Amino acid sequence: MSRYQLTSEARSQVDEIGDFVAEESVDAALRVLDALEDAFRRLAEMPEIGHLREDLTDRPVKFWSVFSYLIVYDPASRPLTVLAVLHGARDVANRLEKL
Repeated sequence: MSRYQLTSEARSQVDEIGDFVAEESVDAALRVLDALEDAFRRLAEMPEIGHLREDLTDRPVKFWSVFSYLIVYDPASRPLTVLAVLHGARDVANRLEKL
């Protein structure tokens, strides 16, 4: 079983996503949260499947999309470290500078 961990910032972001989506639909929030957890597990098993986004950062992090959200993670970390989970419509480059 592959392992992963979320930074405190990423955990807060996932909680905020769940709360925001639940305002409209608890069922939808559960689907989004389940999809994110499935993605975390898959990335931990195969960290190279994500992609670089040199347009957003020159850091050696990778990105993976789930619905409208971008999972930002360190593919070299063990256990895999999820650094952020950001909505794709946000100013992702600016948010990454603050990590």
